[in-house]
Amino acid sequence: MSIVLTKRAFSLIELLIVIVIIGVVYTISIGNFEKIKQKSEKLTLKNLKEYLQSLPYKKNAQLLCLDDCFKCEVLLDGERFKELENFLDSSVRSYRYDFSYGMIDAQKDDDICFSYAIDKKGVGQQVLVEFKNKFYDYSTYLTPVSIYSSLQEARDAKEQLVQEVLR
Repeated sequence: MSIVLTKRAFSLIELLIVIVIIGVVYTISIGNFEKIKQKSEKLTLKNLKEYLQSLPYKKNAQLLCLDDCFKCEVLLDGERFKELENFLDSSVRSYRYDFSYGMIDAQKDDDICFSYAIDKKGVGQQVLVEFKNKFYDYSTYLTPVSIYSSLQEARDAKEQLVQEVLR
């Protein structure tokens, strides 16, 4: 009787398949860690617009700060999503730019310290927000928030944009 010994080993194809599977799992897990890291970044006026656009809403997303702006709420479709403390203070002011009149104070209600909302298309209110000696321009739709060091600098940028449009 002769005994035939067969040697079993992994083929090169099997090893390559395992390496590809490990690579895919690694890529997916690293991508998820990046998303978690981005969501954990601190919310500021500079990234407020992008933050609201990233939330899961159907009609609108809004940051609403009442009274002295100590407590603010993020509302999604009118429902409370998140509460923020010490995000702003009562020194925050909102302006809108009017071609004929320049910068106009946009605060309408004494009970509302600050409000900013975007709709389902990601289009937000066109306001300029003053906070801690910086001016945040939310008036552009497709670009990130611009930051100016003075109201005059913001006004000049708006007037320059108007002149470019009129050409």
